[in-house]
Amino acid sequence: MRNLIKSAWLVSSLVLVLLCAFASQAAELPLVKKQRFELASFITQNGTVLKQVQVGWEAYGQLNADKSNVILITHYFSGTSHAAGRYQATDAAPGYWDAIIGPGKAIDTNQFYVISVDTLANANVKDPNVITTGPASINPATGKRYGLSFPVVTITDFVEVQKALLDSLGINKLHAVVGASMGSFQAIEWAQRYPARVQRLVPVIGTAYIDAYSAIKLERWAYPIKTDPHWQQGDYYDKPQQPTAGLAMALAWVTLDALNPAGFNQKYPDLRLDKAAHQDIRASFSALDQLLAVATQRAEQQDANHLLYLVRASQLWRAGMGDNWQQAIKNIKAPVLWLPAAGDLLLTPLMAQQSQQALDNAGSRKTTNQLAQIPGQMGHLDGLFNIQAVAPQLKAFLQQPL
Repeated sequence: MRNLIKSAWLVSSLVLVLLCAFASQAAELPLVKKQRFELASFITQNGTVLKQVQVGWEAYGQLNADKSNVILITHYFSGTSHAAGRYQATDAAPGYWDAIIGPGKAIDTNQFYVISVDTLANANVKDPNVITTGPASINPATGKRYGLSFPVVTITDFVEVQKALLDSLGINKLHAVVGASMGSFQAIEWAQRYPARVQRLVPVIGTAYIDAYSAIKLERWAYPIKTDPHWQQGDYYDKPQQPTAGLAMALAWVTLDALNPAGFNQKYPDLRLDKAAHQDIRASFSALDQLLAVATQRAEQQDANHLLYLVRASQLWRAGMGDNWQQAIKNIKAPVLWLPAAGDLLLTPLMAQQSQQALDNAGSRKTTNQLAQIPGQMGHLDGLFNIQAVAPQLKAFLQQPL
């Protein structure tokens, strides 16, 4: 009898393991393929004509017959279009929002066709899975890299390239646009610029404007690159020395500003452990060394000029890109779900609340304008790594009828 019970227990355990494995597999996306989109000519918002503009994009799920089930994901500052899934089964990690994009998840790929696009001047231009036109690209008119001759590009330029891609696919309406951080800027610009095309809007860790304080704060990300002697006013591509130290320090500041102190102190060593710092003014702190080590590794995939262009695009951000973002945001007709992170010190919950209030002040609106905070101790990064905490609210919002 004991052997029978033991055998039954083993069989039950095996069945449970197989069921769990099946359920886990069912929640996984198929392997993702990066696709290439090219525009023969593109005019930027400042009037510059760019030839042979290319961006990468990827999609998850299936497009329905009338092309009405599309959700556009717009990515964050140092991110890419790799929002979910894996390129290879052996990839160490999936896309950044894999927790909410996939079969049965908040952004359900059994129901929606989800598209994400690499921005112009994407920071990760050295990543083989990124396709982007920017300062490091070859200018077809000269056969040389653009460098700083590449025009200043804006959030609106990113949106217009995305629109050109969607137009080429015959997609005229978006069930929703969802984006985090710099992606929230793009999502908001989509909804105010093309209100008839965007049916729902979800700005995550975002805002409808960057004020002077925030813009100058972002300049700290640019400063280490501009003061690196190897930057050479952006003309470094064919030089033996690259501005790698400046880029690494810039990325260290990006990480520091994106973290809440509570999250940083959990992740990095306590300064009391640095005995040498008590004896020698030249001694570094372990926390800074660790921060720089991670940033140096990230810098291998990124380009200094590209980061500068993304900083400028973010600094210039305001809904409508005109003189009055409060007026421009009133163009948004779609229901909105703002998802700030409770401990965000970069794009604070107050900025999201003020953006929400500006939208509420549009007296003719008849659609919802909700806000729910993402909990956590990682600050701005909770919008990427703790997004599953608000998955129920996001799923309900995406499912609600218009």
